[in-house]
Amino acid sequence: MFNALVVEKDEESGQVTASVKQLSEDVLPNGEVTVAVEYSTVNYKDGLCLSPNGGGLVRKYPHVPGIDFAGTVEASSDDRYKPGDKVVLTGWRVGEAHWGGYSQKANVLADWLVPLPEGLTTRQAMAVGTAGFTAMLAVMALEDHGLQPGQGPVLVTGAAGGVGSVATAILANLGYEVAAVTGRPETGDYLKSLGAATIVPREELNETTKRPLESETWAGCVDAVGGAMLARVLGQMKYGASVAAVGLAGGAALPATVIPFLLRGVNLLGIDSVMQPYENRVRAWKRIATDLPMDKLEAMVQPATLGDLPQLGADILKGKVKGRVVVDVNA
Repeated sequence: MFNALVVEKDEESGQVTASVKQLSEDVLPNGEVTVAVEYSTVNYKDGLCLSPNGGGLVRKYPHVPGIDFAGTVEASSDDRYKPGDKVVLTGWRVGEAHWGGYSQKANVLADWLVPLPEGLTTRQAMAVGTAGFTAMLAVMALEDHGLQPGQGPVLVTGAAGGVGSVATAILANLGYEVAAVTGRPETGDYLKSLGAATIVPREELNETTKRPLESETWAGCVDAVGGAMLARVLGQMKYGASVAAVGLAGGAALPATVIPFLLRGVNLLGIDSVMQPYENRVRAWKRIATDLPMDKLEAMVQPATLGDLPQLGADILKGKVKGRVVVDVNA
């Protein structure tokens, strides 16, 4: 028997509830690798999966959410993994369409796993989690398109959130001048502790403008907000600069023009962490182990247990979660 956070839906009332339950191994889905999960985390998608309608992500109930986890292989029918191996899983619609990480055991396909990189513990891997993995993918994409330290300030929107916090710490550690956007003034000191050089109040960028181009200000941008803010930022990018789009906390619509792309050669780079090829996943995790200061990572961490998740899921949807939540599924 093992514990898992199970989300259930009452067919008559339509009410959705989440609670920690004891389950037997025979309810695990089919898979090639059985993992004893040690840690998971809380992402925006997890909040959606825990919400009353499943955020449009949950296919069927009962359901175990948790879009990422780290742990130790218990059994494997695939030669790439053996009992005792430490592994990480992010993406592949685990926790949405498939059994997730809010459980002490998981059964998954070997292709979905990545070996835990040297220098990281399973707890640190989940302090990074999908949010931090996405942040690293964004930084890598910006660098692949020419971003280098010394070219000017790099903007991070939604900086106090999970993706933004890790992006801020990585960029600052690599020598970039980070301008961190936040709508929560009380997070200013936190963001500066991660390495942000300046704090940009959200209201400065949250209003649309009729001007398709403004002063060239940003050498790069990691954008977790989307919507009107992304449209505004596109018009402020330096010539040939890139924006890595990682989220839509401010909305999916993009009220922008093509002028920044045509007259300034601005690049809008879409960052998907769910279906990333294996080789790029390994590359990103290796970079995380070397480029993310572990003391800065620890400063972001809020510990949690399976029982805390229903409330944390609601909080992250309201923008109330700062930094990274590490869920000890065995606590």
